[in-house]
Amino acid sequence: MHAVIVPATVTDPGEMFVLEPPFLPDRVQPWIVELAGAVLVVALAWLAARLATRVFTRPIVQYVDRQSLGRVALGSIRAGIYVLGLLTLLRIYGLDLSSIALSVTVFSAVVGVILAPIVGSFISGVFLLADQPYEIDDMIELPERETRGYVEDITLRYTKVFTLDNTFLVIPNGEMRSRDVVNHSAEDTRVRLSLELLVTYESDIAEARTRMEESARGIEGVITGGPSIRIGAARYPAGPQCLIASFADSGILLRMRYWASEPYQVQTLSSRVRTRVWESLDDDAVEIAYPHSQLMFDETSGELRVSADGELESLGEPMAADGRPSGTNATDREGGDTD
Repeated sequence: MHAVIVPATVTDPGEMFVLEPPFLPDRVQPWIVELAGAVLVVALAWLAARLATRVFTRPIVQYVDRQSLGRVALGSIRAGIYVLGLLTLLRIYGLDLSSIALSVTVFSAVVGVILAPIVGSFISGVFLLADQPYEIDDMIELPERETRGYVEDITLRYTKVFTLDNTFLVIPNGEMRSRDVVNHSAEDTRVRLSLELLVTYESDIAEARTRMEESARGIEGVITGGPSIRIGAARYPAGPQCLIASFADSGILLRMRYWASEPYQVQTLSSRVRTRVWESLDDDAVEIAYPHSQLMFDETSGELRVSADGELESLGEPMAADGRPSGTNATDREGGDTD
């Protein structure tokens, strides 16, 4: 190791020289040293984030049942490491955090209005994770958009939905909390469907109900029977059940309720059930009703004839062009007797 010997002020008779440690040459600029330190800090932060992800992924998966919470926890760990690296960079460049605190306060006040929706989405994300209205891989429905899809990801800022039309919806959590969301995968995946059929009054109602129930039982994906399905404090039959809903003007309205084992292809399942019901109505025992009107005429209805001179005749009495009998005087046409 080399040392530089320089003259020094002698304070002790036995001390003649002072040894100083080596230093960087004058040609090395300070900004190069700062840049090298910054690059080193960024690299270390990136490596630390990757290492933390590998180390904490398995414990989080073991102790956290919900995927959304696990992803948020890992993201928070990585964010904490990056924030620590940013603070280290500020210290390398000589920025005092206390000196910029006032500037940050003023800046946050100015952009507070702009960042308010983003902050609101973050807060809504916290409530979504706490309330658990839906989870990753759940099938949800957005009635306002008439859209169904699977929850692909839940973050503190947005929810990503993979729709059945093979498209992605990225919805801020603030909007997700303010709209209606139907979760078809929550706890029990069975879903109840219904089918209404209007039959004539002359039809065999008992036969119609039996055919509808048997048609639904023959479709794969329809629960044919078993223990009653509990919804809240009530229990409902698991198999298809057809009841008389109402007595309409044109016929009797039958309503059949049946359960699908999964909510993923309810439209296809409903179409198959309707097709089977239609095929079962192949004779005169059950007839589908439709709106119709029946006109009745009797002997008191009268007769109306048109004469060659343009006058109308009713019940053998000639009528004027205005539809009144020709013998009606002016007083009668104006309203009859006067007091």
